[in-house]
Amino acid sequence: MRPFRSTTALALLAGAIACGHSAPPGGPPPARVEGQTVEISPSSPQLAHLAVEDVMPRGAGVFHLTGRLAWDDDVSVRVYAPVAGRVLRVTRAPGESVKVGDPLAVIDSPDFAEAQSDAKKAAGDLALATRTLDRVRDLYQHGAAARKDLDAAEDDHVRAASEDARARAKLALYGARGGSVDAVFSLRSPIVGTLVERNVAPGQEVRPDQMLASETSVLQPLFVVTDPSQLWVWVDVPEVSLADLRSGQKIELHSSAYPGRSFEGHIDFIAAALDPATRTARVRGTIPNPDGLLKAEMYVSVDVAAGDEPVGVEVPAKAVFLDGESRYVFVEAAPGRFQRQRVAVGAERSGHVAVTSGLAAGQRVVTDGSLLLQQILDSHSGA
Repeated sequence: MRPFRSTTALALLAGAIACGHSAPPGGPPPARVEGQTVEISPSSPQLAHLAVEDVMPRGAGVFHLTGRLAWDDDVSVRVYAPVAGRVLRVTRAPGESVKVGDPLAVIDSPDFAEAQSDAKKAAGDLALATRTLDRVRDLYQHGAAARKDLDAAEDDHVRAASEDARARAKLALYGARGGSVDAVFSLRSPIVGTLVERNVAPGQEVRPDQMLASETSVLQPLFVVTDPSQLWVWVDVPEVSLADLRSGQKIELHSSAYPGRSFEGHIDFIAAALDPATRTARVRGTIPNPDGLLKAEMYVSVDVAAGDEPVGVEVPAKAVFLDGESRYVFVEAAPGRFQRQRVAVGAERSGHVAVTSGLAAGQRVVTDGSLLLQQILDSHSGA
């Protein structure tokens, strides 16, 4: 809230009151003070320095913010290459629909060849260990082999089975199974959706640590697959507006690309911490986009309704002043009669502040001249 703003005219008027509390000969009677009430004569020039306004109901406010559209990460995937190699061909173009397992690119990869070779060798070793174990077990049962030979064969079989499982699991991570060793790796879509971004070309070298590289251009995924019928909007909300936001609240978007058209959505996430530099919190909303008109990375204006029903009352921010640790206003009890009233306030919006207690709609408060009235009270109490 705003502290008292002293002016020369008000100081002179208040000083005149403080000097003896009596009117000059032939002048208007001095202001009267009773407790927290100041009464000024209708003929006093002091009234010309006072402005009074009505206390108004505080309706549901609308915040006008700026947001950025992004892909909905709940239905999006950024595809990187899990193996190093050279791209032989790209099999999908942006805008195409893809299903789970559809190939996006084919890569000639020594890493994949090594995984295929390991899996093939592990399968052969397991088959050999299984035959050896069966033979030694048969010999042992007929008294032709020692117990230690059977134990050794069982240990070899366990190791071979473990290595086979490891090699098959590694190959499964690449979306492949055992078979020929051809070094041809198919990079496939892990979800159903639309291919919206492609950052790879035939002949390009790729590697699995691209996502960890320091170059911004290298950080780009090879492909992005998503469902563009639903987008996220990210908004940086000032700290003072956070109290009026909640999850599930409706929002309305406007884009310069579509004048006169609005897009409705809702808030589904409010960050738990503020940005220490900007003192804003990141708020995320979800926006249906069935027609595909909205695009990721668009900047949009976001209107957020602060509530569905009027909440309390509001007064001009300049009507509220701080005295000590409490906030006060002067209420016009009758023409020329003003009572100091303690109030509790909420957020300020567009030059008006919410008053949560101490005032009611229809009352009138002093918006200019509170300094004069407070000085009259102070001069009376100090006399």
